Formats: sequence, C-alpha cells, structure tokens
Amino acid sequence: MKYPKEVNTYCPVCKAHTVHKAKLASKGKARTMAMGNRKHQRKLMGHGGKRAGEKTVKKQGKRQKIVLECPACKKKTERTIGTRTKKKLEIGATGA
Repeated sequence: MKYPKEVNTYCPVCKAHTVHKAKLASKGKARTMAMGNRKHQRKLMGHGGKRAGEKTVKKQGKRQKIVLECPACKKKTERTIGTRTKKKLEIGATGA
C-alpha cells in the first residue's frame, strides 16, 4: 500500500490544516518488568504440558499505523490506514 511522505491534514493543536510529515509507526522498547512479561515468564517455567480444551485462534491482520508530525508545533498524531490489512505500508511513493 502506497502513502505519500507529506500530507495536508488537520492539526488539533494548531487548529489549522498544515502539511504534515508522515513516517511509519514503530514499537518502543519493551519493559522487562511489565506485568504481561512477568506473567509470560512464569507460564514458561517448569515442565508445563499441553492442557486440554484450548482452541487455536485465527490471527487477525495488523493495523497499519503512521505518525504525522506537524511542522508548526512539532506535535505528533497517529493515524491508522485502512482497517485490518495484510498489505505492507510504503511511505514516499506517489499516490494515496
């Protein structure tokens, strides 16, 4: 999926339309002591074993997110492109 480098869009901080710079949103560094990580580590300890009754869940497509940065106030806003998609997002290509 192609998306332009610059988009003229509304900035909620400036309350005006400006040309925003677009870039792909990336995950931040994971916290090792977060509750989810500790729970996961606890589950992996020991021998475990296969428990009966657990169903396999069909995975959904990830949501494609971009970060738009306003040149006037330098504030960043996140925007999801489409809904659940299997396509990769390509920034810098012509067309939207």
